[in-house]
Amino acid sequence: MKNTKLQAFIPLVYLVWSDDLLTQKEFATIQQFIHDLTWLSPEEKQQLLSKVDISNPPSRNELAQWKLDIEKSIQDKASIKSIFDIAEALSEKDVDISAVKPEFIKLENDLGILGEEVIQNFKTKASSFTANSQTTSNFDIQKITELLDGKEAAIIKRVKSVISRPEFAYETSTDINVYRQTVYNWCKILAEENLGNMAYPKQYGGGENIADYFAIMETLSYHDLSLVIKFGVQFGLWGMSVQSLGTEKHYAKYLKDIGSLKIPGCFAMTETHHGSNVKGLETTATYNHNDQTFTIHTPNKNAQKEYIGNAAVHGQMATVFAKLIIDDHDYGVNAFVVPLRDTNGNVLNGVTIGDCGHKMGLNGVDNGTISFNNVVIPKENMLDRFASVNDKGEFESPIPSDNRRFFTMLGTLVGGRIGIPRSALAAAKSGLTIAIRYSDQRRQFGLEGGSEVPILNYRMHQRRLLPHLAKTYAVHFALQYLTKRFLNRTEDEMQEIEALAAGMKSYSTWSTRDILQECREACGGKGYLSENRIDALKNDTEIYTTFEGDNTVLMQLVAKNRLSEFRKAFGEMGSLGIINYVYENAKAAITEKNPIATRRTDDEHLLDEQFHLQAFIHREKTILASAAQRIKKLVDNGLEPYDAFNVVQHQMIDVAQAYLERVVLEQFQAAIKTVEDEKSKVILTQLNQLYALSQLEKNKGWYLEDGYMEAVKTKAIRKMVNQLCWDIRPDAVALVNAFDIPESCLSAPIAVN
Repeated sequence: MKNTKLQAFIPLVYLVWSDDLLTQKEFATIQQFIHDLTWLSPEEKQQLLSKVDISNPPSRNELAQWKLDIEKSIQDKASIKSIFDIAEALSEKDVDISAVKPEFIKLENDLGILGEEVIQNFKTKASSFTANSQTTSNFDIQKITELLDGKEAAIIKRVKSVISRPEFAYETSTDINVYRQTVYNWCKILAEENLGNMAYPKQYGGGENIADYFAIMETLSYHDLSLVIKFGVQFGLWGMSVQSLGTEKHYAKYLKDIGSLKIPGCFAMTETHHGSNVKGLETTATYNHNDQTFTIHTPNKNAQKEYIGNAAVHGQMATVFAKLIIDDHDYGVNAFVVPLRDTNGNVLNGVTIGDCGHKMGLNGVDNGTISFNNVVIPKENMLDRFASVNDKGEFESPIPSDNRRFFTMLGTLVGGRIGIPRSALAAAKSGLTIAIRYSDQRRQFGLEGGSEVPILNYRMHQRRLLPHLAKTYAVHFALQYLTKRFLNRTEDEMQEIEALAAGMKSYSTWSTRDILQECREACGGKGYLSENRIDALKNDTEIYTTFEGDNTVLMQLVAKNRLSEFRKAFGEMGSLGIINYVYENAKAAITEKNPIATRRTDDEHLLDEQFHLQAFIHREKTILASAAQRIKKLVDNGLEPYDAFNVVQHQMIDVAQAYLERVVLEQFQAAIKTVEDEKSKVILTQLNQLYALSQLEKNKGWYLEDGYMEAVKTKAIRKMVNQLCWDIRPDAVALVNAFDIPESCLSAPIAVN
């Protein structure tokens, strides 16, 4: 472009053709921008329009020349932050383009062009990979570690010290029996350290500290996950079922010996044909009033207890869930302590135990099947906190409603649904630490004639790992919030906490599954080698999406809870209240869906936490209201509620997902507000922004369909995600080091710092 005025438009024209994602609409926007420029003559406008004609693209040589002109003009100009700044730098000295600055800035916003990222495209070749390639720490790692560990820092440090001992060296034998014995021996050491009984009352030898128990589970997950599950079955499921469902006589008889591992035990709920549907269990416990005993019986092969941890080799007793039958009347599922083996390990009469054998992962856990053939146990073996049989042989319960009693009993599972997502989170942290450290050291390609560069300098590699790192930090704070709510729970909020626990269990374990897959691929062939541990992390956490409740089923539970809350809100309002509610929602939608908001792409707006939260809340509320409306319509048209819910099941997953994403974002934002150290706050804020925007990017199809955003805005979000990955990259290694995972636990040659 020989015309000195038109020189200023070179960066704009270059961007039009270098961005292969520009739409027809965006070409039209640029053409309209040129038409409206009063600063140019009709001839100059025509010449410029010819350069943005979609049917007549420039040659490769022209593109290369434009880029060269731009690079020369902005070299070493740190103050350049926008396309207008580049245009100004390209202008001849006698040409003042300041008059068109507002139009340029508006166009940048309309097109979703982010100055910072665009500038990187125009840096000279020599600086393209060295910029931001150096690993640094712009914050105090120790301060982030302290924030993550919180009040449980002392117990976390203690557990890390124990699992770093030589006797906790990883088992390398492929013999399943050797592996199981090693894991059992590790559990004994933890019991001797009084870590297993941490949640039990002090009078029974425990530490009476559930918060510390959860922290122990999470920290052990930096080590071998078979150990975590074995530990969780013994001291969590078995011990806490006695503590939660039993009464004083059971505590006195069992808790001390469970905590010391003198009585290894199981949690026998799942049956071959009944996993998530606990109400449908077929094992029976028939009461015999004459001798005051219960007969535990497995009526058919599909009613056998299956996948029971600790059953195949070590379990001496089990909490068995069975239907209570009194005088041929079914009183629903209750819990009973049933002996399986004597102290020498011999299986007792009437009990048949099978071995589930080799599994995809967790082969240090002895999962087995259990069948009962008319096994008789004394009356006191019924765990009778919520239901019992009185001296007359009659059923009694402090909770009259069968349904409420059942769900109160199942509420004891909430602890497991907090322990498992926290364990999954630790596995994700391990995988990310290995992958990010490796990608900071592994060098590939680079400039011709120059040295190779760390693969973490590649934008795509940052894209693969850093949004996952941001999400892992976000989930950490959300799980801290869930744990705190569980520890300080009141009866009124138990249903909501149970739903939140079910949801966070799904959200965290699905997240870990995806993260570990990406970490494996990001490490290439090295990630496939067992010595680098990603295979063990992947295989062992695979089942996390299934046990303690299948994730998809749990998400339905979350959605039902949200619908119930929605219905409750309407039920408590008068007709005027409903009108106001609808009006308020409509008013918010009008504000957020106006053309300025849906197309707004400036950095300040895109990085604003209120914009993030409002967008998440809008999605959550809209999806929930839509699902409720759809179910109501189906029911009004004559469909049974069960069938109506079945029709919209796919939508229920969206309801739960939107709710959980909002909670996770909200809690990450809340945690950052408590941080006093300024440098820590800066990096955590960037991670928070990356989590929020990467989720908005993931859901962009929904936002576009809903009209909450236009394409120009979702494109700007995509570019901002790229920019945030670039900005966080220098601190990536420091951020995974802040997890403070013992080197002996990482144990991956490619992760050596």
